[in-house]
Amino acid sequence: MNLKALSAEFIGTFMLTGSVLGAAFYSFGAPSGAAGILGVALSIGITVMVLARSIGHISGGHYNPAVTLGLVAGGRFPIGDAVPYIVAQSLGAIAATAVFAVIGNAPASYAANGYGDLSMIKAGLGSVFLIEALLTAFFLIVIMGSTRASAPAGFAPLSIGLTLTAIHLMSIPVSNTSVNPARSLGPALFAGGEYLGQVWLFWVAPILGAVVGAIIYRWLDE
Repeated sequence: MNLKALSAEFIGTFMLTGSVLGAAFYSFGAPSGAAGILGVALSIGITVMVLARSIGHISGGHYNPAVTLGLVAGGRFPIGDAVPYIVAQSLGAIAATAVFAVIGNAPASYAANGYGDLSMIKAGLGSVFLIEALLTAFFLIVIMGSTRASAPAGFAPLSIGLTLTAIHLMSIPVSNTSVNPARSLGPALFAGGEYLGQVWLFWVAPILGAVVGAIIYRWLDE
């Protein structure tokens, strides 16, 4: 396994998680006015866009265990490399959460994901599972279509980043938006309690959605 690729996945997931946490922790209470959900959505979308442009070529720019496994299902990534990628991504997310814990003023939830009483709109387990799986499937369809060999060069980061922005605008009130198991793991470890108890859903639903989305795209593009 390429150490540089694993390092790029660690750094990318660190920055992705940091973009969510920084915006979520501080933008709602900014003295000049809250950026709110739009601020968080734009923060992660822009971050993923620039990561894909700057270091995406080193590792493929997954930064997300669901994306890695979806690309395996889509025939775009070797299954033997998946576990090291997922470990690097998870460590990156945990490290980012640790940095914000040191910076301070983090909410008790650490912007973790949740359902039931932990959802902004009190969405139940079934609703949260469904939206996480569907939106991750949609995300994989966009990723695979944007990175196909015949796609216009240079536009993949734009379409992927904008899609992630739209996903967050749609689902932050429902699940606080995961579509990324590593992003969910870091905050859940620091929040503990019910958040940690619910983190399983934010691994199972995005991974299931990613695999289904990749299979759908392969069928569409045959």
